[in-house]
Amino acid sequence: MLARTADNLYWIARYMERAENLARMLRVTDRLSLMPSGADADGSEWHSTVIVSGAEEDFYRKYDEATPENVISYLAFDMENPSSIRSCIETARRNARAVRTALTTEQWECLNSAWLELPRWNETRVRGSGLHRFLDWVKDCSLLFTGGTVATMLRRDSYYFTRLGTFIERSDNTARILDVKYHVLLPEHAEVGGGIDYYQWASILRAVSGYRSYNAVYKEGLKPWLIAEFLVMREEMPRSLIGCAAEVKECLDKLGEEYGQRHECHRVAGQIYSRLRFGKVEDIFRQGLHEFLSEHIETNDRLGLEISRSYLLG
Repeated sequence: MLARTADNLYWIARYMERAENLARMLRVTDRLSLMPSGADADGSEWHSTVIVSGAEEDFYRKYDEATPENVISYLAFDMENPSSIRSCIETARRNARAVRTALTTEQWECLNSAWLELPRWNETRVRGSGLHRFLDWVKDCSLLFTGGTVATMLRRDSYYFTRLGTFIERSDNTARILDVKYHVLLPEHAEVGGGIDYYQWASILRAVSGYRSYNAVYKEGLKPWLIAEFLVMREEMPRSLIGCAAEVKECLDKLGEEYGQRHECHRVAGQIYSRLRFGKVEDIFRQGLHEFLSEHIETNDRLGLEISRSYLLG
């Protein structure tokens, strides 16, 4: 496969996953901001969402304050923000046009339909209850693309490059959500274990569709250290760090077999997976959760660069 084709497939998946992750975060943030008890009275939730997106510097260059209107405008619709939902869908579809023959009919129709529908959504239409309809639509588009990928693509290099993009992006997002939210949502004015506290911690899990799954695994209720363990070290959770690492490692192993050659990216992927597979949650907290997650984000970024050097740059 041409490196250019592989690169387009990889980034189509990353952009669709990024759009979905932003939609999840904005939905949870909006729900928290509507709490009657004023859990977000100081606006820290909206500020933390900007941080999770990785666009803090650019956002505050344009806006003085992280108000709901400003954050939604920038993260959902601003074409000057290359990682806004609108930009992600536009870029994914543009990449798809360049590699139309490498996609299945279902994948192409999903991306093209999303692109055609996108102009109907604007800041005026999403005010009030329209915001949740828009965010649910974005999430549905991404899930439809992912489902089409899994259900219709041949299991060869094109499939593995597409899935690599999904899980590299997902791993980064889960780590950022847990890192930022774990600190922002630590209760200051509310009683630990109280109603506000419970709802805040549940927001982390809802942002990664893990609330019901968490309750199926743990019977102790929502505990900060168990939430961290669940999103870092439980491989059965598809959005956990180790779940993403396992998928990335498998895709790279398949590419190594198909091309008959292994690269530095294989070593880094194996290193990430082994650290998560054989580590203990006690060791993470001993090191410091923030330090651990920052290191993971940095290593995951390096893995993305190594994948590009090995397969995508030609």
